[in-house]
Amino acid sequence: MCGFTGFIGKTGNASAVLEQMMDRIIHRGPDSSGSFTEDEAALGFRRLSIIDLEAGHQPLYNEDESFVLIFNGEIYNFMELREELIGKGHIFKTHTDSEVLIHGYEEYGEALVGRLRGMFAFVIWDRKAKKLFAARDMFGIKPFYYARMNGTLLFGSEIKSFLPHPHFEKELNEQALKPYLTFQFPVLNETFFKGVYKLPAAHYMTYENGELDIVRYWTPEFKPEQQPLEEVVEEIDQVVRESIRAHQISDVKVGSFLSSGVDSSYVASVLQPNKTFTVGFSDRNFSEIDNAKALSDELGIENVSEVLDSDLCFEKLDEIQYMMDEPHSNPSIVPLYFLAELARRDVTVVLSGEGADELFGGYAEYDETPALKKYKKLPSALRKPLGGIAQALPEMRGKNLMIKGGRPVEDWFIGQAKIFQEKEAADILKGPYRKGPAVKEIVSPYYEKVGHEDDITKMQYLDLHLWLVDDILLKADKMSMAHSIELRVPFLDRRVMEVAAKVPSPYRVNDIDTKYAFRLAARRALPEASANRKKIGFPVPIRHWIREEKYYRKIEEMFRSPEAAQFFDQEEILGLLEAHYEEKANNARKVWTVFMFLVWYKKYFG
Repeated sequence: MCGFTGFIGKTGNASAVLEQMMDRIIHRGPDSSGSFTEDEAALGFRRLSIIDLEAGHQPLYNEDESFVLIFNGEIYNFMELREELIGKGHIFKTHTDSEVLIHGYEEYGEALVGRLRGMFAFVIWDRKAKKLFAARDMFGIKPFYYARMNGTLLFGSEIKSFLPHPHFEKELNEQALKPYLTFQFPVLNETFFKGVYKLPAAHYMTYENGELDIVRYWTPEFKPEQQPLEEVVEEIDQVVRESIRAHQISDVKVGSFLSSGVDSSYVASVLQPNKTFTVGFSDRNFSEIDNAKALSDELGIENVSEVLDSDLCFEKLDEIQYMMDEPHSNPSIVPLYFLAELARRDVTVVLSGEGADELFGGYAEYDETPALKKYKKLPSALRKPLGGIAQALPEMRGKNLMIKGGRPVEDWFIGQAKIFQEKEAADILKGPYRKGPAVKEIVSPYYEKVGHEDDITKMQYLDLHLWLVDDILLKADKMSMAHSIELRVPFLDRRVMEVAAKVPSPYRVNDIDTKYAFRLAARRALPEASANRKKIGFPVPIRHWIREEKYYRKIEEMFRSPEAAQFFDQEEILGLLEAHYEEKANNARKVWTVFMFLVWYKKYFG
């Protein structure tokens, strides 16, 4: 796990500029650095040493040094690719997984990405053709940003690395704020920095003669196969165990994050690391420490845990938002930041359970509640118009039930978070910041791809493209790299996806449970008591924090600031805060989402 940055374009004092850009991401790679500058090209790299500690420095070159590589991630099938490439006459100088990329590109060209098993973002510069090739892994585990400004192409693992470049123009993207208030994460392809874009997951790009071309190389598809349940469970268990073994490859210590949920518990039970790591808050309703320790004891593994201090959490909010690059209001970012810090004291690599919910159907939203099932027994001719009427009503009890029971999933499901309703978001914003794209514009392109699928598959498909990439994986990467620790996600693996794609919907979600077949597979590794525990999901007591005088005053001060006045109707946001503080309403997530944006804005633009 590392970080890179660079640019293509004539730049005065290019080496010094590149060094400043690399310094902005030193947390991603504190062990060493390397750079390449030639004519208009500049490639910079910060290394966190994981494999081939002595010889794995970057940039890497092919035999005649006509290609240059910088790479962030891990390639888990690198040994088989290496042998194949050696058989074709390629000469390797190191034992790193990185080197298969440069020889693989020589041999297979752009088709290389379809052969890779791993998490990656990388750049290869062809010195003879003056052509750049860059790619991002199929799930979007590793970030990749780019911008074209003043005749220069900028690229890197983090946006903050662009700031020192003289051609970079720092400007807020006015259209990003309104959708953020609904989704809680930066959902647009253009980031909160105007002109800075994400290379989407499962895409590669080329840049030659000033022309930028972006190509999709993989699309997730669910193709259920009718199999006996026992065979499905066996196949899941086998592929999960094999993936966890592949994700163990390392020349440094490997540990595991552990909550009370089945996903991280499955990983820890199969991995059997020396140590697991857990954080929580002093209130038992906001802590998974006891459950994580119980499982670790059952497995004979040491659990390292820490009870988080709320004052310290508040102190670190600006650092957390700085590390995220863009505003992000998922409260779980806070404990994740401290969890990575805790684990880094003992290990350099951790495995975690992200991705199982999206692949195997684990979210509660994928299931119908008993009340919804009962409501759906009414004739559809009655439910459909009621659903349309409910969409126009203000927030009230039963509104969501009528919408979900009477409208197609495309009309109400936008992912695992919906903070502000779209109209509500527009109402608290001022002038130009009301102009962001409509929620339907954002989700419709994904729904159109799976219009023939069942509702469960539609929701999984949307979550794979939005929620997983820009919430779950983004915070996992940024918060782990903030403390120079590599986080690996064995459920988000090419072979695991191939198995998940075959699982019929009733084995994903049914009347018994969500993620049904996956949970049965996990039982083969988990002790019985742990197999039955319910995850509480990295809970953070923001609802209580905002009702404490000292935190309420900090947020109030921010809401009254000139920065807040630029974007928001201050009476409206202060009203949300006051109603929550006085326990007249639970506005915690809305208040927190506005607050996190302002913390971020002050850090980058204040």
